Amino acid sequence: MGRFSRAEIEDAFQTYQATALAAGTSGDWNPWADLFTEDATYIEHLFGTFGGREAIRKWICATMAQNPNRHMKYFPIEWYLIDEERGWVVCQVWNRMEDPGDGSLHQAYNFTLLKYAGAGRWSFEEDVYNPAHFQTMIHGWFEAVKKSGG
Repeated sequence: MGRFSRAEIEDAFQTYQATALAAGTSGDWNPWADLFTEDATYIEHLFGTFGGREAIRKWICATMAQNPNRHMKYFPIEWYLIDEERGWVVCQVWNRMEDPGDGSLHQAYNFTLLKYAGAGRWSFEEDVYNPAHFQTMIHGWFEAVKKSGG
């Protein structure tokens, strides 16, 4: 048996998802950054490795305020697995853009590994994805915005 119950990890993951949705739709990523421990590590293969909650906060707030990232508002989970023994969650996350004005869907996925630290906080996140897929998706979204007069 692991340090944390499956129910605790599941609750923390549900909070993580709800907080990501709230951050994406409001533009305030501070509550999301608060879900990490002070000494957390975040590995983002395009942007680098961030050590500590405040470094994660600085990066996510700045990155998600930029165009076109500020239009990436939704992060539905396709599937997830909980490794109760390790306190890990592995999932497939869709990074979905807002409607470009024509009702079309524009999204790309990543795989995320989260390591639970207790008390509703995460000590580690790593996102793995193909940047070319995101580039193609963003290009298609810009084209749809242009065609719809946005």
